[in-house]
Amino acid sequence: MHNNNNIHSEMSPSNSRGNGIVSPAENGCLDSTSVLSSEKSVEELIQQPPLQGIEDNLVEFSEALRTVAKALRRVTEGKASAQAEAAEWKRKFELATAHNLQLEKKVLSLGGQSSESNVERTRNLDDHVATSNQNNDQCELCSGKNDICAHEVLRDGESGSGCTPASHKMMRKASFKLSWYCKGEKSDRHKHDVVSFEKGNITTAERSSKQISLKWESPPQTVLMLTKPNSTSVKILCSEIVRWLKEQKNLTIFVEPRVKSELLTESPYYSFVQTWLDDKDVQTLHTKIDLIVTLGGDGTVLWAASMFKGPVPPIVPFSLGSLGFMTPFHSEHYREYLSSIIRGPFSITLRHRLQCHIIRDEAKSDDENEGPMLVLNEVTIDRGISSFLTNLECYCDNSFVTCVQGDGLILSTTSGSTAYSLAAGGSMVHPQVPGILFTPICPHSLSFRPLILPEYVMLRVVVPFNSRSQAWVSFDGKDRKQLAPGDALVCSMAPWPVPTACQVDSTSDFLRSIHDGLHWNLRKTQAFDGPRDP
Repeated sequence: MHNNNNIHSEMSPSNSRGNGIVSPAENGCLDSTSVLSSEKSVEELIQQPPLQGIEDNLVEFSEALRTVAKALRRVTEGKASAQAEAAEWKRKFELATAHNLQLEKKVLSLGGQSSESNVERTRNLDDHVATSNQNNDQCELCSGKNDICAHEVLRDGESGSGCTPASHKMMRKASFKLSWYCKGEKSDRHKHDVVSFEKGNITTAERSSKQISLKWESPPQTVLMLTKPNSTSVKILCSEIVRWLKEQKNLTIFVEPRVKSELLTESPYYSFVQTWLDDKDVQTLHTKIDLIVTLGGDGTVLWAASMFKGPVPPIVPFSLGSLGFMTPFHSEHYREYLSSIIRGPFSITLRHRLQCHIIRDEAKSDDENEGPMLVLNEVTIDRGISSFLTNLECYCDNSFVTCVQGDGLILSTTSGSTAYSLAAGGSMVHPQVPGILFTPICPHSLSFRPLILPEYVMLRVVVPFNSRSQAWVSFDGKDRKQLAPGDALVCSMAPWPVPTACQVDSTSDFLRSIHDGLHWNLRKTQAFDGPRDP
């Protein structure tokens, strides 16, 4: 009470020297003799609630701050959602514009028709692409009645060309067809759940659990070789496979500039090997490459996928690394494996990728945001070098999920379920299960369990303004970027999966990889000569 009286005597202008009280602002304490000599002043000080007014003001002020914080949070969420939606529509618009330009080039190249005829042919071109086979000159990924077909023709490094003069050298990208089969039996329909609801009863007539088979409609002509660096055994094997593919299969071979330099250093024989000069050439690789062969581990497969920001050619991954969840082929038998794959058909696993955008709070336009970044394994948001807990607000299709307080968060594909997510306590998931793994890293909570969300959702992770530190985000362990308070990371399933060849089939390869790589559920069998039930 004595301290309260001191504070009240400082704050209240009615308590002056006339009442026998010395201001604490002058001496830092009260003259106790003067106070005790004035009983009236003591009674007034005791009867008055000393801090009631200040406490009420503090409560009102804190409520006002909470209201402002909620309003700021709603504004930030609305801004992030609007920017994410704008980025998605911008991407769709660019794809549609490119598609229309391609159709226009096709119509103009056919020539000799009036403008009305060209318009009519443009309207019917989609049907023509869906029904044409090897003679189709339009670069499209189309769906037929029962299968998925890919047709693409190249001329002088450009796609979408029409009729070409005989003087131009033609290079036709290999076309292929995907079909689904279950237990060795091919299916006559697409891989979708077929739901029946006759007579008010909903039943699933067909499950989407069939294997995928790739069959070449025209033989592959171009192969891209990607290798693990700084490995003598890989260099020797690469030169051997390149020579075999050229002499036995007569294929056009692309390699990285580093690998071409190594091959030419070994022998001038490898002068036929082709490569690229800059990033612009890398962006058009998918229009030239029919097949990718990787020599390394899972990291080499990740590198191969990162080179293609759009469609990815089929990948044949050979295991020359420490762990191989995505590399089922052994290099000792590369002749048999590659001959079988070039001949076709063969089973593939469609490995889904995540498409990520970073939306900056300080961005004044979409050009100041970052993305898209494509990841095959996972995107990780962590606290970096900060000693504070990561504070992350997570939303799923604009619905609040949770606030992550811990070391960070992993958003993983099902192919990445055996990587960082597994080490953080996430479940192992078959790579063809369409879903997004939501796995916390060392959460400061006993009830925070990992989630598996459907593939069609859009996830948004926001660093709130009241976070004590910034966050850091990395994509497949690379391209580390900083997230300031107010910044958001938006993730959704990318439309371009990574097709990897299977040695047997998708399920057999997956089960073998977790048995061999992780020794999953390996223990001694219980002895049979123990006590038994009566």
